[in-house]
Amino acid sequence: MTLAILIAISLMWLPVALLFLGYGEAKGTGAICAFVGICVVLGAFVNAIQNDAFTAGLLFAHGLLYCTVAFALLTGLESMHSVGNVSLTVAIVSFIYMLMYYHVKGSNYFTLACAGYTVLTLEVWLNAYGKLSGKVLAWSLIIWVPIGLYIPAFLLLAGKPLPF
Repeated sequence: MTLAILIAISLMWLPVALLFLGYGEAKGTGAICAFVGICVVLGAFVNAIQNDAFTAGLLFAHGLLYCTVAFALLTGLESMHSVGNVSLTVAIVSFIYMLMYYHVKGSNYFTLACAGYTVLTLEVWLNAYGKLSGKVLAWSLIIWVPIGLYIPAFLLLAGKPLPF
């Protein structure tokens, strides 16, 4: 389930990146953010029910952030500070997961992925406060889609090991 959710998340990250680069519009992008956010939160519930609270926690944090981004885009929220504040909190959660994947789970690749998620959510926070350009955030999202979403999802779905 989690691997399919990684693919779904890419359906949000790329349109948001393109929006920051001047392609697309807020309401359509907000709609996909809402759909993906809901799917991620539902996936978190499924993981929790299947006794995978570890993964569920990370999915809940990111899914709720995606729902917050959706709300901002769909309503034309004037100040993105609240989105930034949620993103900062998700950055902290992602950083803790990075440490947990390294020290407890022993997964170097998911340690790297969570490090990337930490950086991305810190970038969202900085962007919301006007400290980082949307173009930098956009290119970070575009670059991270294959590294943090496609590689783990498609390799593991195909029964292949992660690169490291």
